[in-house]
Amino acid sequence: MATKAAVSVSVAASITAASSSSSKFVINTPHRFLCLKRLSSFSSFSASALAIKCTSISNCSPNKSARSMEGFTTRTRASAQPLENASELIASVETFIFDCDGVIWKGDKLIDGVPETLDMLRSKGKRLVFVTNNSTKSRKQYGKKFETLGLNVNEEEIFASSFAAAAYLKSINFPKDKKVYVIGEDGILKELELAGFQYLGGPEDGGKKIELKPGFLMEHDKDVGAVVVGFDRYFNYYKVQYGTLCIRENPGCLFIATNRDAVTHLTDAQEWAGGGSMVGAICGSTQREPLVVGKPSTFMMDYLANKFGILKSQICMVGDRLDTDILFGQNGGCKTLLVLSGVTSLSMLQSPSNSIQPDFYTNKISDFLSIKAATL
Repeated sequence: MATKAAVSVSVAASITAASSSSSKFVINTPHRFLCLKRLSSFSSFSASALAIKCTSISNCSPNKSARSMEGFTTRTRASAQPLENASELIASVETFIFDCDGVIWKGDKLIDGVPETLDMLRSKGKRLVFVTNNSTKSRKQYGKKFETLGLNVNEEEIFASSFAAAAYLKSINFPKDKKVYVIGEDGILKELELAGFQYLGGPEDGGKKIELKPGFLMEHDKDVGAVVVGFDRYFNYYKVQYGTLCIRENPGCLFIATNRDAVTHLTDAQEWAGGGSMVGAICGSTQREPLVVGKPSTFMMDYLANKFGILKSQICMVGDRLDTDILFGQNGGCKTLLVLSGVTSLSMLQSPSNSIQPDFYTNKISDFLSIKAATL
């Protein structure tokens, strides 16, 4: 049954990789306005390479958003409860997935109590995974940031949306003779290179300008088969136009967003415009909605569950954003904990206009340490 998506609910499209080759896991990519019609339009994709399962789609076209897909569900959630029994929550799961910005750090400043909290959870045998929508760094680069902040985190425990973009392209067998145009920073380029994909754009196009003369026509690479858009401090009109031409004029060109975060923490002093502002510009010029690989899409959740063999019911997602972190956990069938150390305040959580309710909330993750004294 199709309804208007006026509340924050998940539209889940099941994209199932072909059973014939290497990829065996199912990718559920939810987004409130996700239309996947063009994903299978590459002439070089075989029928078995990509199976897209959509039903009851209303007005699914490049200029219309899909308002009903298989898996569309609505459910009423009880109001979030303050975390009063941290010991019980810790004992009930085997894996904690942490967002980074606003949970582990703000800008380049570590949030108080984080090292002790992570050490305590590891001592109890918990698996820790760090998932960030920030695409400016690769996993290797994020590993160095953790190290700089004095945190012992393995690269295999880090999953950034830059990595998710490359992993998604691999999962759909994106043709190696096609190119990826990047509106974003170095992290996306490094992950695409590691995955073996050709790319262009990125920071290199940050200094390019368009001289609008009478009759001027901007050329673009006809071999671009995907445009990946992430947070970009070098965003300019050249990139908007180039990405727009690729998406609108190259047959079957994919429009992939690493995330749609409205704001981000570049410093601990204030909030800054996030990757969603860059994605929004391309949405406006192309009249297309992107396929989002970062939170709240469950692509990374499915990838993690498959990689580590984790039951989703044994995962707790910890984050500071309702519409990305908490929705990510809920879409994946996990327990959810909101921390108030980032973008969400208690008044925002309890506002009558907010329909996304985590299982629990607390001030910061170091509140977990309250159980340490109780168990000594």
